Amino acid sequence: MSEAVGPMKGFHPRWKDFPDYIIGITKEIWEDRGIDTLHHYYAPEIIVRSPASVVVGNADVIGATMATLAEFPDRTLLGEDVIWCGTPETGMLSSHRLLSTATHLGDGVYGNATGKQLTYRIIADCHAINNQINDEWLIRDQGAIVRQMGWDPKAYARDLIEREGGPEKCVQPFTPGIDQAGPYRGTGNDNEWGKVYADILTQIMNANLAVIPRKYDRACQLEYPGGQTGHSHAAADRFWMGIRASMPSAQFKIEHCIGRDDALMPPRAAIRWSLDGKHDGWGVFGAPTGAPVHIMGAAHAEFGPWGLRREYVLFDETAVWKQIILKTG
Repeated sequence: MSEAVGPMKGFHPRWKDFPDYIIGITKEIWEDRGIDTLHHYYAPEIIVRSPASVVVGNADVIGATMATLAEFPDRTLLGEDVIWCGTPETGMLSSHRLLSTATHLGDGVYGNATGKQLTYRIIADCHAINNQINDEWLIRDQGAIVRQMGWDPKAYARDLIEREGGPEKCVQPFTPGIDQAGPYRGTGNDNEWGKVYADILTQIMNANLAVIPRKYDRACQLEYPGGQTGHSHAAADRFWMGIRASMPSAQFKIEHCIGRDDALMPPRAAIRWSLDGKHDGWGVFGAPTGAPVHIMGAAHAEFGPWGLRREYVLFDETAVWKQIILKTG
């Protein structure tokens, strides 16, 4: 697959390449307060899927952006990496990993202003063509956000259901049943590093956790949901085991897979994955409830001479708890 370098067909010449575009418009929208540029950068019928909901149309995205900035006026979005595939002519998919800082200075969806300072990660998969984003999958580390405000993710989910009007009226978390088909139909690229990481995750989800000491660097750095940082094989084992043990009969699926080799960067991979089924085991979500649960997950990995060196995994713990609570009461 040929991947463009230099000015991109259909995109403004100010962007030198696709990562420059993704990082640049993110800063322009949020930190430079160019919120109105969403009329231009986001297609009118854009579909934004997050673990918490499905939003259609840039008008709702603009409203949500202003609500977030009212609650967190000093929010920064620091682009750590953009792992991408495609061409400007056919469309490109970026998996953009961000580190966000913010101070909770206004009342809003997280309750009354606490003044707490937050640091958390986001992974946003965006499809762009002709200088515009028209399809998006967005995963924020809600577990990290609410913990830094003093909430437990389960208690936050229960409170959110009440604030949204109770189980009948509350916003429904994302499941394939409420998904909307968007223009992007791709599944990634054929680069070997995407395949390496996809194989590792598939083996883990097939209960072969022996793959971790074989494929992960012993000094690996691991960034997991809830703002948790771990190191070495035991931490990777504990994290992945905790999820899989919670949903042992659920179906694991690689939804999208990109690998890349870029100058000055380690070989790396970006995978969007899902776990769909029942909460039927003891694990990170407590006693089994039998609740139907869909986890939308995203992961980035960097490789070195001794295996997987860095891993960044995100899913929204509060959205999982919301699904469990809506089923169990």
